Amino acid sequence: MYKNLLLLAARALIAAMFVPAGISTLSNIAGSSGYFAGLGFPLPTLVAWGVGLLELAGGGLVLVGCQTRAAALLLAAFALAAGFIGHYGQGGDDPVLAFMHSQALMKDIATAGGLLALSVAGSGAFSLDRG
Repeated sequence: MYKNLLLLAARALIAAMFVPAGISTLSNIAGSSGYFAGLGFPLPTLVAWGVGLLELAGGGLVLVGCQTRAAALLLAAFALAAGFIGHYGQGGDDPVLAFMHSQALMKDIATAGGLLALSVAGSGAFSLDRG
């Protein structure tokens, strides 16, 4: 019983990061596109739509426990990619920005770790997957 409650809590906490991020990205495609253009992505508007949909759909699937193992693996890969592309080595000579980016990178790595654990453990009984 505790295992299933903790897996439900884990899914909710993970979704609490990805679902709002997806909504935010999709609600401001122009701003999101500008961010991705600044990172050097080609077709930044397409990237913004893809990222927003991945965050929203992946987070939603994890939340309700549908295809949890696959969604968690996909989001883990996304978190690692986003962390290294968006934060590794960023901040330049500004120690405050460098520290912030370092912390954001570590957050993305830790998030990926939690998602990998969820992909192994499964969604638990309180889910559409039921395991």
